[in-house]
Amino acid sequence: MERLSGLDAGFLYMETPSQHMHTLKVAVIDPSTSPDGYSFDRVAESLRRRLHLVPSFRRRLVNVPMQLHHPVWIEDPDFDLHAHLHRAVLPAPGGHEELDDLMSQIVSTPLDRTRPLWELWAVEGLADGHVAFVAKIHHSLADGVKAAELLASVLDDSPDTPEPDVQEWQSEPIPSQWRLLVDAVVDLVREAGGLPKLIARTFRGVRAAAKARRTRDVSPPLPFSTPKLSFNTALTPHRRFVTTTLSLSDVKAVKTGLGCTVNDVVLALCAGALRLHLEEEGRLPDRALMAGVPTSTRSAAAAGTARDRSGTGNQVSNLFTVVPVQLADPRARVELIHAITKGAKEQLNLLGADMLADWSEITPPRPFAAVVRLYSRFGLARRHRPPINLVVSNVPGPSEPLYISGARLLAIYSMGPILENIGLNVTVWSYLDALNFGIVACDDTLPGALANRLHDALAELQNVVAANA
Repeated sequence: MERLSGLDAGFLYMETPSQHMHTLKVAVIDPSTSPDGYSFDRVAESLRRRLHLVPSFRRRLVNVPMQLHHPVWIEDPDFDLHAHLHRAVLPAPGGHEELDDLMSQIVSTPLDRTRPLWELWAVEGLADGHVAFVAKIHHSLADGVKAAELLASVLDDSPDTPEPDVQEWQSEPIPSQWRLLVDAVVDLVREAGGLPKLIARTFRGVRAAAKARRTRDVSPPLPFSTPKLSFNTALTPHRRFVTTTLSLSDVKAVKTGLGCTVNDVVLALCAGALRLHLEEEGRLPDRALMAGVPTSTRSAAAAGTARDRSGTGNQVSNLFTVVPVQLADPRARVELIHAITKGAKEQLNLLGADMLADWSEITPPRPFAAVVRLYSRFGLARRHRPPINLVVSNVPGPSEPLYISGARLLAIYSMGPILENIGLNVTVWSYLDALNFGIVACDDTLPGALANRLHDALAELQNVVAANA
C-alpha cells in the first residue's frame, strides 16, 4: 500500500465529466519485422509477460474515508488483464485521418476508477499492414517523463530480444476503513510538522522572484493578462485529437541557425501556426498568448534523499512563457520566446521547482475536488479571461530504434489533458529523427488545420535561417 503524492492525487481531484485527466500514448509498429507476425492474442500474452516491468498497471485506487487524505494505491486483488485490452479496426484506407478520428473517440471517455487506471487499444487496419497501440493512462500514474520511462521498460533495443519470463506478483487485500483512517491521521500530523518551514521557504521564494522581476529587463507575463480565444472556454466531454510529424533534424538546424533551444523552436512553431490560423479567422490579437510549459523536477542528485519522490508518477512543475502571435517577424518571435523563457526558468528556480508539489501534499482533498466540480458544472470558465491560453509540452523520446516482440516501433505520439479555460494542449515527443506533435482540444473549438500550419511555420523559420546563411 502506498499513498498517492499530492501532485498525483491532484489529477484525480481535477477530473469532472467534461475535464478528463488521462493522457494518450500512441505507438505505431511494423509487425512484418516480427518472426511470429501479429495477432491480438499475442499482444495480450506479450503484455502479460511484461507486467512486472510496469507495476503501476496493476495498482488500483482505494479512497480514504471522508476524503481525509489522499487515496492509496494497492496491488489490485481483482486484476484482470483482459478487462484493460480492447481491439479496433480502422475503416479504409486506414490512413492518418482515420487513426486520428479513432483516437478522438478513445480519448473522449473517462477511465473506470474501480480498476487500475489504464487501458490499451490494439488498432488494426492501418495502411501497409501496420498496427497502432493506443494506451490511455490516467495522469495520476505518470507525467511525460515517467511515461517515457514506462515505454522504455517494455520495449526492446533489438528485434532478437527474447520474450521475458512471466514473474509472479502478489495482490493485496483492500485495507480496512480503520487502517485507512489511522494511517491518514499519522501522515497528516507528520506533514503538518513541516508546514512552518514550507511557509517560510515559500515567502523567501516569492520575495526573491518579485525582486528579480523588478530588476529584469524581460519578465514572464502574469496570469490572466492574456487574450481570450475560442478554445479558452468551458469544456465539453468530446475531444478532437490530431497528429503530425516534423523532421527533428530540420528543427535542430533552425535551433542552431537562430541560437536558441529546441524548446524555443517548438514554442515558435506553435506561435507561427496559431498566427496563421488567427489571421485566417480575422481574430489576431494585438498581444502575445501565454503558454504553460510542464518542466520535470526529477533529479538524479535527489535519489535516495528525503527529497526523492521516485515512487510518484508526477514530478513536474510549470513555467509560463509567451506565444507571440502578434509579431509578424518569425525571428522576432524566436528572440522574444528565448528571452522570456530564460527569465521564466530563473523565476521558477527562485520560487522553487518543488514548491507546487510540497503544497499539494497538504491540500485538503474534499474542498479541492468540490471547487473544481462546481466551477465545471456552472461553466464559470466562460465568464473570465483564462490564466493562460494553452499548454505546450516537449518530451525527449528514444533516439535509437526500438522493438516489441520483434516488431519495429515506427512512431510515437502523445496527448496531454486540457483544462477548463485552457482548452488547447500541444504535446511533442521525439523518436529517431521525428518530432511528433499531438494536438487536442474540444471537438468544437480545435483550431482548423493547426497541424498542417505547423509545417508552414517551420518553413517560415527555415527561410529566416537560409536568408542569414
